[in-house]
Amino acid sequence: MRLYRFQQSFRWFGPNDPVSLSDIRMAGCTHVVTALHEIPNGEVWPFEKIEQRRQEIERAGLKWEVVESIPVHENIKKRSGDFEKFIDAYKQSMINLAKAGVKVITYNFMPVLDWTRTQLEFELSTAAKALRFDMIDYILFDVFILKRPDTLYSADVLEKAKERSWSHS
Repeated sequence: MRLYRFQQSFRWFGPNDPVSLSDIRMAGCTHVVTALHEIPNGEVWPFEKIEQRRQEIERAGLKWEVVESIPVHENIKKRSGDFEKFIDAYKQSMINLAKAGVKVITYNFMPVLDWTRTQLEFELSTAAKALRFDMIDYILFDVFILKRPDTLYSADVLEKAKERSWSHS
């Protein structure tokens, strides 16, 4: 039987995040969940960059054992173009992360974009802010801004998206 230990962790978006590692530590966390956001999708995450980020986190008194996420290149999702090259890069990034002690790799396999939320500062009744996803807003973005075919959606949700778009004009 395998026993899992739980850590208090916090999602950190890297050195440009307005929430500092010190803030995270003061909140009682022992770990951060982060990624190398500066590396373009499809490129190998070099061991040296991973190790540099790990050391930065450890200097702040925290640990990095979970990455969220190595972005999955669109060519992999669609199995098109030079997708095999991107699979090899993804595998090498996983090897490099493991070598640096990162034990868990999560991924987002979302279509169109790697990570989609329709509101980044949705205010809750407590005045706290949260991320939010609204399907109708997403359809507005997908069909009317990206101009992708609307055949993916039922007629009733397309109608709701059209109504919402006209109410915001």
